[in-house]
Amino acid sequence: MAHHHRQDRQTMFSISAEHLKKSSVDENRQVAALVFRVSENGRLEFLLMTSLGTGRAVIPKGWPMKGLPDHEAAATEAYEEAGIVGDIGRTSIGSYEYLKCTTSNIKLVSVEVFPLRAKRQRKTWPERGRRELGWFSPEDAANLVSEPGLSRLLRAFHPMATDEWARSGADRKLP
Repeated sequence: MAHHHRQDRQTMFSISAEHLKKSSVDENRQVAALVFRVSENGRLEFLLMTSLGTGRAVIPKGWPMKGLPDHEAAATEAYEEAGIVGDIGRTSIGSYEYLKCTTSNIKLVSVEVFPLRAKRQRKTWPERGRRELGWFSPEDAANLVSEPGLSRLLRAFHPMATDEWARSGADRKLP
């Protein structure tokens, strides 16, 4: 009996998830900045912050902005939410999905992710004091986020894999 109940719940969830996927995915799209730095000892670190609503570990993200290319909108989110200024990659490194719950509905949102090499953090920014921020190793960051797709992106990312930095040779260490 309990097994049958679990199966019904799984079926209901699959149907709901399928319905969400089909409902206007284009307007359910966000852009995000995967903010990273290479520490003095050569370790890759990612910036995570708490979301405003639930306090989950997230990366800076938001809705596309009219008149701005997606990568610039992602860089704007990193500044507004975390005060980060840096070099944003023009090419997405992938995407992930999450369920956005509001008081009126639940949407399946697809998030396009752009790498942002942090240069500095400003002393003030629009959402300062509203979120907790921290730098984490790839493994710790991947374990802290809730979204499996984002976790995979964090585990797979390497600065040299992006075109802009691969061409510049910025991360290459001379023997």
